[in-house]
Amino acid sequence: MVEQYTTDELKDMLRKRGIQPSFHRIQVFKYLLENRIHPTVDNIYRTLNKEIPTLSKTTIYNTLNLFAEKGLVEILTIDEREARYDIETSPHGHFKCVKCGAIYDVWDVKVGFDKKQLKGFDIGSVHVYIRGVCKNCQKSS
Repeated sequence: MVEQYTTDELKDMLRKRGIQPSFHRIQVFKYLLENRIHPTVDNIYRTLNKEIPTLSKTTIYNTLNLFAEKGLVEILTIDEREARYDIETSPHGHFKCVKCGAIYDVWDVKVGFDKKQLKGFDIGSVHVYIRGVCKNCQKSS
């Protein structure tokens, strides 16, 4: 079940991250919270443009870049042809189905990584990307 938030709650969450809550930013944030599908800018634009015809892709890009800068979203580059955006910023991996293109969150992924190997480095982030065929596509084959 997708959690529903009031506009005031969304504004407060943005302000806590140092983001001025404009109408467009609130709508993009709400979309991300309600559609945890690792969307592209095009996905967001196609959905929100129906309700907000004045919305531009540039506004969405700028909003998402601001959200990423403030740690509100992670930018996924699991596919070099498109950026995806993840509202879930806690450590986890991602699985992309090579048939349907869906991206799934993967928890409890063990990666052979030892921080001692990078002594003296300041690690900003670690991304785990897995590609294969999802359960749904395997069933329909």
